[in-house]
Amino acid sequence: MLLRLGAWSLLEAGQTFVVGYALARALDAGFLAGHVRAGLLWLGAAGVAVGAGAYGTGRVYGVVAALVEPARDRLVRQVVARGVREADAGALSGLTQQVEIARDALAGVVMVSRSFLFTAAGALIGLFSLDPLLLAVVLPPLLAGVALFAATLKPLARRQEAFLAADEELAGQLGAVCPGLRDVTAAGAEESVAGAIGERIDAELRTARALAHWGAVRVAASAVGGELPAVLLLVTAPWLVGHGVTPGALVGALAYVTQSLLPALQNLVHGLGTSGSRLTVVLRRLTRLASESRQARPAEGRGSAFTGGSAAGRAQPRTARTRATTALRPSSGTQNTALSLASLTFAYGPASEPVLNDLDLTLPTGAHLAVVGPSGIGKSTLTSLIAGLLTPQHGTIRASATVLIPQEAYVHTGTLAENLALHRSDAVPESELLAAAHAVGLTPLLRTLGGPHAPVEPAELSAGERQLIALTRAFLSPAPLALLDEATCHLDPAAEARAERAFAARPGGTLIVVAHRISSARRADRILVMDGARTACGTHAELLRTSALYRDLTAGWTTRPAPPA
Repeated sequence: MLLRLGAWSLLEAGQTFVVGYALARALDAGFLAGHVRAGLLWLGAAGVAVGAGAYGTGRVYGVVAALVEPARDRLVRQVVARGVREADAGALSGLTQQVEIARDALAGVVMVSRSFLFTAAGALIGLFSLDPLLLAVVLPPLLAGVALFAATLKPLARRQEAFLAADEELAGQLGAVCPGLRDVTAAGAEESVAGAIGERIDAELRTARALAHWGAVRVAASAVGGELPAVLLLVTAPWLVGHGVTPGALVGALAYVTQSLLPALQNLVHGLGTSGSRLTVVLRRLTRLASESRQARPAEGRGSAFTGGSAAGRAQPRTARTRATTALRPSSGTQNTALSLASLTFAYGPASEPVLNDLDLTLPTGAHLAVVGPSGIGKSTLTSLIAGLLTPQHGTIRASATVLIPQEAYVHTGTLAENLALHRSDAVPESELLAAAHAVGLTPLLRTLGGPHAPVEPAELSAGERQLIALTRAFLSPAPLALLDEATCHLDPAAEARAERAFAARPGGTLIVVAHRISSARRADRILVMDGARTACGTHAELLRTSALYRDLTAGWTTRPAPPA
């Protein structure tokens, strides 16, 4: 493969040599000597050389692709092995971005390095063939420029890696903050979050400036190695002509410098400086991640990954389970249980940290439980498990029939009554439908639309109006256990309170609310604070004494009112 690459590249070097040499001979042996035909023949030879070089360059692309694609395939196999077999959260980014960067960068490095070597060889041989004095003028600044550029490669790679790390840290923090913007606003934490993100932005700005400074050095290297030789040829032209250099040779030398060496050096500086540093950084990061993954693999086999089985086979030690155990027991006078969770464990990957780990929870019929915690802690995961949308890795779930109302309410085209009766197999009497609408707070919208049998266009409804329809639909559902997963986030506090009180008062009903306001949590009989191993359950007063996270959430919630719908 390398021999093929070299063979096709020789055509490019030959083109470089012939173009400058033919131009010199066309002047000296042709036009300046009065032989127009000879001059035209030499120019024709230059044209043939250009065609042959273009053909060789086209063939080079195919050879480079054959060299690069197997390297890319090896990187993909490494990334897939780490991501799929070891549940690496960064594997998708590595596969879709970093591996493609490595492939493109490797191809760029091969192309510009090969082009510079063969082009420079053709040009330098041509200069020597025209007159050794021309080579003495051009070669020193060319070598100086290449040396200056080579000196920038290592620091440039370090600055590139620092910039990439700062960019990934900023992207990671934004990815963590953006899904929880509502929690940030509700907790009054805008200033602290903005400050933390601002620090990341400033860090990325500093690394970008450092990278730009070294970019200026690359420009200087290109000027010294590519543009200075042309200036020296013009400055020394009288001396060169006086020492036997012909006008045609001088013009040919200028052609070698301006049409061959300068473009090749610029491509090398910008291509290798950018692609080479990126390739070094990406390969170093992929190799380091693979090495860390191999080192961590034995620990993962002993750590948090849970595959089920007896207590002896659980990944978490017994002490961790005890700290994470949370129970809301029915009162002594209550006989029925609406929900029972025993040792509930769930993770989104076979080697991922559990989102829920050995959680115990017992909820009596008629209870009203609020679930609170920071974004990403597992509140929606808990409701999805209870509703049967997810399957736990371990533990048991015993629940009454459930109805889940997610944050994004679903409303279909049809009449309002058809939307509200979606969960009922029997016909819903209009009196029952109107009573449910009144209880939940849908009556004003029902009248605006034109009554229960009015058509509904989902796109014309606001997010809050869709939530009211979904809440009333769930209220009419025969399922006694209602799960409100931030189902009132687009309602104002008064409308939210009315809807939650309606569900809490349903005969035989039980309510679990993922709360995003302190008022919603205060309305509940008990509050479940999800905080990993420090998960706790109790009343508002009890949690203020025992849960630091709940105190922080409550302080943030009470510093400013919730925004209107």
